[in-house]
Amino acid sequence: MKNITNHQLKYFAWEITKQRSSSDDARIAQSLFDAQVDVNPHQIEAALFALSNPLSRGVVLADEVGLGKTIEAALVLCQYWAEYRRHLLIVCPASLRKQWALELQDKFNLPVQVLDATTWRKLREDGVYNPFENKKITVISYPFATRMEHELAKIPWDMVVIDEAHRLRNAHRPSNKTGNSFKKSLVARSKLLLTATPLQNSLMELYGLSTIIDEHLFGDDKAFRRQYVNQDNLPALKRRLDQFVHRTLRKDVLEYIPYTKRHALTVPFTPSDIEQRLYDQINSYLQREFSYAFPVQQRHLITIVLRKLLASSTAAVIATLESIRTRLQALLDNQTIDAEWIEHFIADEDIDEELIEEDEDEYSEYENRGVDADLLKSEIKEVDQYLALAHEIDEDRKSYALLTALERGFARMFEMGAPKKAVIFTESRRTQTYLLEFLQSHGFDGKVVAFNGSNNSPVNTGIYHRWLAKHVGSDRVTGSSSIDRRTALIDYFRDDAEIMVATEAAAEGVNLQFCSLVVNYDLPWNPQRVEQRIGRCHRYGQAFDVVVVNFINERNAADKRVMELLSEKFDLFEGVFGASNEILGSIESGINFEKRILEIYDKCRTNQEIEASFNKLQSELEAQINQKMLQTRDLLLKHFDADIHELLKIHKQRAEEQLDRISNFFWTISRALLAPYADFHPSQLHFTLHTSPSPDIKVGDYQLIRKGESVPDNTYIYRLTHPLGEYVLNKAKYLPTETVKINFDYSNYDKKVSSLEPLVGQSGWLSLSLLSLDSFAKEEHLILTGMTDNDTVLDADICERILRLEGVVAEDTITTAIPKLFTDTIEFQHKNKLSEALDNNQVFFKREQEKIEQWADDHMASAEAALDDIKLKIRSLKREARQASTIDEQKQKQEQLKKAEREQRKLRQNIFDVTDEIEDRRDTLIENLEQMMHKKSQFETFYHIRWQIC
Repeated sequence: MKNITNHQLKYFAWEITKQRSSSDDARIAQSLFDAQVDVNPHQIEAALFALSNPLSRGVVLADEVGLGKTIEAALVLCQYWAEYRRHLLIVCPASLRKQWALELQDKFNLPVQVLDATTWRKLREDGVYNPFENKKITVISYPFATRMEHELAKIPWDMVVIDEAHRLRNAHRPSNKTGNSFKKSLVARSKLLLTATPLQNSLMELYGLSTIIDEHLFGDDKAFRRQYVNQDNLPALKRRLDQFVHRTLRKDVLEYIPYTKRHALTVPFTPSDIEQRLYDQINSYLQREFSYAFPVQQRHLITIVLRKLLASSTAAVIATLESIRTRLQALLDNQTIDAEWIEHFIADEDIDEELIEEDEDEYSEYENRGVDADLLKSEIKEVDQYLALAHEIDEDRKSYALLTALERGFARMFEMGAPKKAVIFTESRRTQTYLLEFLQSHGFDGKVVAFNGSNNSPVNTGIYHRWLAKHVGSDRVTGSSSIDRRTALIDYFRDDAEIMVATEAAAEGVNLQFCSLVVNYDLPWNPQRVEQRIGRCHRYGQAFDVVVVNFINERNAADKRVMELLSEKFDLFEGVFGASNEILGSIESGINFEKRILEIYDKCRTNQEIEASFNKLQSELEAQINQKMLQTRDLLLKHFDADIHELLKIHKQRAEEQLDRISNFFWTISRALLAPYADFHPSQLHFTLHTSPSPDIKVGDYQLIRKGESVPDNTYIYRLTHPLGEYVLNKAKYLPTETVKINFDYSNYDKKVSSLEPLVGQSGWLSLSLLSLDSFAKEEHLILTGMTDNDTVLDADICERILRLEGVVAEDTITTAIPKLFTDTIEFQHKNKLSEALDNNQVFFKREQEKIEQWADDHMASAEAALDDIKLKIRSLKREARQASTIDEQKQKQEQLKKAEREQRKLRQNIFDVTDEIEDRRDTLIENLEQMMHKKSQFETFYHIRWQIC
């Protein structure tokens, strides 16, 4: 627009930034606009569900695996951030922390910090008094959240996202340490629980999750069990679950989400005799009951690590043995033992850090056990023998099998027309180094790149510096060295290299959808970790089927059975969707599953024992999959709306309309207010800022964010929450707007607007005001009031269409008095808008009141049921006393009867007190709701104008 007035700009800015009510479908418009990701209709629906009730203490988003629950939660967090509600927390498994941080930073431009014990301590040392109050979204692990219970409770969190929330489905049990800690530290905070498997084995699991969200969703566990577990009352339970559980199934979205398949490629290899001899000797060493190398309470952790490396490469085994020998020698020399040796070793190797997180409380150093010097010397000598044998091995047979796998895999890529790209995962940084050298000397020189936790090798640093030079002055550069190094290496892999050799660091938060060949050089025992690896490539946006390569050691029966278990029982390597929801959900923790497999390796000495142990583990796993319960889950949680596809389309259409509107307003404001500072290129929605209007804003090229389009090099993405975007919006909101006459030009408007054509040549009055309502949540409503000079009242949408025309101030001083009919109309619309807003909130009030009434009924029914139970017990005891065959038996029954009757009298006396107490609590809760309904409201008139349409 060439001509635009302050009055129009003020309206556009307030329309973009106003605090919308929870019932407004446009509530997530700001987060959708700022998201650099194509959002699907079901994700919009889920985010709106999470934001739909200002009185809700939380919801469960339970979409099936692969439907993007992370994106749904990110939309909610982004919206909270845009609304300046910025105390935001994410609790997730340790292995997902980095993934969350990168998703929020890369796709939503949100500032994020990952906190653990080390970073917490460092921030405190750097002068940050409370790292939770660091003006960033905080991501922490489950164990860290439990440990920081008291600190978490001090923060007024606006929203807490809990990922993999099925870990808390036993939170109703007093023995559940994590669940009870969360209930204490996060009480009364709004929560968003994410899980694909909210119900696995018992309806009580749903109750457990409900207690994390809100203690008033149901009564106590006894009442829930009696109402729903012991009775066929599923329709009633579904009605209550529908208020806080939302689930989308894959079959609901196949219409607009194309999924590719995954295919397994298994490559066998046979270790050489010397390799097998080394394995057998170290295996015997690990199976020994006592060793100075393995402190009792660290034993399982160290042996898991050693067994992972033993199956990885000789290079990894040598490094491990050398580290153990150094540790044993220090013990012999009475030197100080590094208590955190294993933690440092895991970090050096890039092995799964979740091992430490899950077992941190089990660490202890050597117990008060005397050291037998001769025994210790003998163990050192033994380790020296293993090292000597390992150094005789030049190249592993498995590495030659890798060449075969790559040849076959790349042939598949050629057949599909997929890029010649392969990511090779290993659990050891030493193995990574070995494979880099091996591949470079066997036909892949200059075609291989490494990716690990530090990415600071000389080669990687060179790639990083070249990437920085290329992208200087663009939003691609975040300023965080670790993040930018990761991005640089992924870009190099996509554009230049053929193979990326990656440690577990690449399984967290990395998008490799341009790669279709995944090679598990080392196969983790944790099925969740395997699924996470494959998910880096097999994800939404992948254009080709994904081939997953695994290796089979022909001389290791246990390795074969692990492969069989992961392949056949977990469905990890074949099909459209990968790992089964039911199986992954049933194992609770992948780390615990690893421990079960470790027990087999440690205890079984023969192939027969290995076979029997794996058969037992497999049968236990199958027993956990309760088919009847899975049917119940589907009945309780799935959509019954026959028009679900149409509903999703409507959400998508409305969202796109809002995005177009916001984009138009934002671009218009920016062009008007940044004209003195920038050169604009409207056709590309691009501008060059040559002078900064504020010290915290960088000069350079800016591109208005557009879905599906890449941003040119050395260009900043222009978002609402960018410092420059916030600058122009805030400036526009508070522009001076006197009462003036504005001429609006319809003759040159590029669209035909039927509702405006009758107004051409007419004039009248227009007013903009703001209703601020402090109710269950703060909400703002813009009120446009328009009237023609012949007293025709204009609809709000016509008023907006007028303001979207080009306008020029024709008279800057208005002497004509504002008509009383117009001011009366404004006052009427003010009252009408307030009444409408309160009516909408009345819906929330009634819904919450019904929840509280149900909660009270649950508790009172529980008290009455306890009285009924004791009555039944008394009748039974009377009958048993009459039928007693001996005097002693009769006397015993009479004593039991007297005790039961005393309990009955006590329950009768207490039931009235319990009823009164519950009713008092219910009435207090409802009274508090009534007081919240309308705390405060006020109207602010921004301006009146005279208008004329030409």
